[in-house]
Amino acid sequence: MLEEFKKFALKGNVLDLAVGVIIGGAFGKIVSSLVGDIMMPLIGLISGGVDFKNLMYTYNQTEIKYGMFIQTVVDFLIISISVFFFVRLINKLSFKKKEVEEAKPVVPTKEEALLIEIRDLLKEQVSNQKGIS
Repeated sequence: MLEEFKKFALKGNVLDLAVGVIIGGAFGKIVSSLVGDIMMPLIGLISGGVDFKNLMYTYNQTEIKYGMFIQTVVDFLIISISVFFFVRLINKLSFKKKEVEEAKPVVPTKEEALLIEIRDLLKEQVSNQKGIS
Protein backbone atom coordinates (compact mmCIF):
# COMPACT_ATOMS: atom_id res chain seq x y z
CA MET A 1 0.00 0.00 0.00
CA LEU A 2 2.88 2.35 0.75
CA GLU A 3 4.38 1.67 -2.68
CA GLU A 4 1.03 2.38 -4.32
CA PHE A 5 0.70 5.69 -2.44
CA LYS A 6 4.25 6.60 -3.45
CA LYS A 7 3.41 6.03 -7.13
CA PHE A 8 0.27 8.12 -6.77
CA ALA A 9 1.90 10.99 -4.88
CA LEU A 10 4.87 11.24 -7.20
CA LYS A 11 2.92 11.23 -10.46
CA GLY A 12 3.42 14.32 -12.57
CA ASN A 13 -0.25 15.25 -12.40
CA VAL A 14 -0.34 15.29 -8.61
CA LEU A 15 2.79 17.42 -8.40
CA ASP A 16 1.44 19.80 -11.05
CA LEU A 17 -1.81 20.07 -9.12
CA ALA A 18 0.05 20.81 -5.88
CA VAL A 19 2.07 23.55 -7.58
CA GLY A 20 -1.15 24.93 -9.08
CA VAL A 21 -2.84 25.05 -5.67
CA ILE A 22 0.12 26.88 -4.10
CA ILE A 23 0.36 29.38 -6.95
CA GLY A 24 -3.44 29.76 -6.91
CA GLY A 25 -3.35 30.60 -3.21
CA ALA A 26 -0.69 33.24 -3.77
CA PHE A 27 -2.59 34.59 -6.78
CA GLY A 28 -5.74 34.75 -4.64
CA LYS A 29 -3.93 36.90 -2.07
CA ILE A 30 -2.75 39.27 -4.80
CA VAL A 31 -6.24 39.61 -6.24
CA SER A 32 -7.77 40.03 -2.77
CA SER A 33 -5.33 42.84 -2.12
CA LEU A 34 -6.21 44.39 -5.48
CA VAL A 35 -9.89 44.28 -4.57
CA GLY A 36 -9.62 45.33 -0.93
CA ASP A 37 -6.81 47.87 -1.14
CA ILE A 38 -7.29 49.44 -4.58
CA MET A 39 -10.65 48.70 -6.23
CA MET A 40 -13.03 49.05 -3.28
CA PRO A 41 -11.54 52.35 -2.05
CA LEU A 42 -11.86 53.68 -5.61
CA ILE A 43 -15.47 52.49 -5.78
CA GLY A 44 -16.01 54.12 -2.39
CA LEU A 45 -14.65 57.42 -3.72
CA ILE A 46 -16.87 57.25 -6.78
CA SER A 47 -19.94 56.40 -4.69
CA GLY A 48 -19.36 59.29 -2.28
CA GLY A 49 -17.33 57.53 0.40
CA VAL A 50 -19.69 54.61 0.96
CA ASP A 51 -17.98 51.68 2.65
CA PHE A 52 -19.85 48.59 1.54
CA LYS A 53 -18.71 46.55 4.52
CA ASN A 54 -20.68 48.80 6.89
CA LEU A 55 -23.95 48.69 4.95
CA MET A 56 -26.53 46.69 6.86
CA TYR A 57 -30.21 46.55 7.65
CA THR A 58 -31.20 45.96 11.26
CA TYR A 59 -34.53 44.39 12.12
CA ASN A 60 -35.14 43.88 15.82
CA GLN A 61 -31.75 42.50 16.89
CA THR A 62 -30.90 40.84 13.59
CA GLU A 63 -28.35 42.48 11.30
CA ILE A 64 -28.61 41.80 7.59
CA LYS A 65 -25.19 42.74 6.22
CA TYR A 66 -26.01 43.31 2.57
CA GLY A 67 -22.88 45.46 2.24
CA MET A 68 -20.69 42.42 2.90
CA PHE A 69 -22.66 40.56 0.22
CA ILE A 70 -22.01 43.38 -2.27
CA GLN A 71 -18.32 43.32 -1.28
CA THR A 72 -18.16 39.54 -1.83
CA VAL A 73 -19.87 39.81 -5.24
CA VAL A 74 -17.42 42.53 -6.33
CA ASP A 75 -14.53 40.36 -5.06
CA PHE A 76 -15.84 37.41 -7.05
CA LEU A 77 -16.25 39.44 -10.25
CA ILE A 78 -12.76 40.91 -10.06
CA ILE A 79 -11.18 37.56 -9.16
CA SER A 80 -13.00 35.74 -11.97
CA ILE A 81 -12.01 38.42 -14.51
CA SER A 82 -8.40 38.25 -13.31
CA VAL A 83 -8.32 34.46 -13.54
CA PHE A 84 -9.91 34.62 -17.01
CA PHE A 85 -7.22 36.98 -18.31
CA PHE A 86 -4.46 34.96 -16.62
CA VAL A 87 -5.65 31.68 -18.17
CA ARG A 88 -6.11 33.40 -21.52
CA LEU A 89 -2.51 34.67 -21.38
CA ILE A 90 -1.18 31.22 -20.45
CA ASN A 91 -3.16 29.61 -23.29
CA LYS A 92 -1.81 32.11 -25.81
CA LEU A 93 1.76 31.49 -24.65
CA SER A 94 1.38 27.72 -24.81
CA PHE A 95 -0.31 27.95 -28.24
CA LYS A 96 2.61 29.98 -29.60
CA LYS A 97 5.01 27.40 -28.17
CA LYS A 98 3.13 24.62 -29.99
CA GLU A 99 3.24 26.61 -33.24
CA VAL A 100 7.02 26.95 -32.94
CA GLU A 101 7.37 23.21 -32.28
CA GLU A 102 5.15 22.37 -35.27
CA ALA A 103 7.08 24.74 -37.54
CA LYS A 104 10.31 22.76 -37.09
CA PRO A 105 11.06 20.60 -40.13
CA VAL A 106 10.68 16.90 -39.54
CA VAL A 107 14.06 15.22 -39.83
CA PRO A 108 13.73 11.49 -40.51
CA THR A 109 15.64 9.08 -38.31
CA LYS A 110 18.37 6.92 -39.80
CA GLU A 111 15.95 4.01 -40.07
CA GLU A 112 13.36 6.13 -41.81
CA ALA A 113 15.94 7.52 -44.24
CA LEU A 114 17.07 3.98 -45.05
CA LEU A 115 13.48 2.83 -45.60
CA ILE A 116 12.86 5.82 -47.88
CA GLU A 117 15.95 4.94 -49.88
CA ILE A 118 14.83 1.30 -50.18
CA ARG A 119 11.35 2.42 -51.26
CA ASP A 120 12.80 4.69 -53.94
CA LEU A 121 15.07 1.90 -55.23
CA LEU A 122 12.12 -0.51 -55.41
CA LYS A 123 10.07 2.05 -57.32
CA GLU A 124 12.96 2.55 -59.71
CA GLN A 125 13.28 -1.22 -60.27
CA VAL A 126 9.56 -1.57 -60.93
CA SER A 127 9.58 1.30 -63.41
CA ASN A 128 12.69 -0.17 -65.17
CA GLN A 129 10.98 -3.58 -65.44
CA LYS A 130 7.88 -1.99 -66.95
CA GLY A 131 10.07 -0.15 -69.47
CA ILE A 132 11.75 -3.42 -70.52
CA SER A 133 8.48 -5.33 -71.01
